[in-house]
Order: sequence, then structure tokens, then C-alpha cells
Amino acid sequence: MKRVGEAVRTAQGLVVVRSPDRSHPDFGVQVLDENLDRVGRVVDVFGPVSRPYVAVSPDDDVRPAALLGTKLYAR
Repeated sequence: MKRVGEAVRTAQGLVVVRSPDRSHPDFGVQVLDENLDRVGRVVDVFGPVSRPYVAVSPDDDVRPAALLGTKLYAR
């Protein structure tokens, strides 16, 4: 597993995650929370190359606002 980063905000139903470094997961990769529960999939990567933002489309049963401040991981 690889750390995606920390959820810093929500926008248009997506969770915006700040990457800790220049690495980021590929599009479509599953995203998990600290309890290894699936929360969604990567749909976009944007922002500065040194620390990009990753947009995650949450699963239907996940409230985006509940993920704020949570560290997320990719499988």
C-alpha cells in the first residue's frame, strides 16, 4: 500500500487529498482509509508537481466531509 495523502477539503462531491511528495497514484486506483476500508477511486491529479492534489470520487456509502483530516492510502 502507498500513502496518497491527507484529505484537506471537499469540492463538487469529490474529496481533495494533498500528496506528501511528488508521487501520486494512477487514475482508477482504489483509495482506502486508515482502517483499510474502501472510500473511493482516484479520478484526477492536479496542482504543483512537487506536491500534487489528488481528487477522489467517494463510494456511494461514504460522506466526503467525514474524511476531512483523514490519511488515505492506495491499493
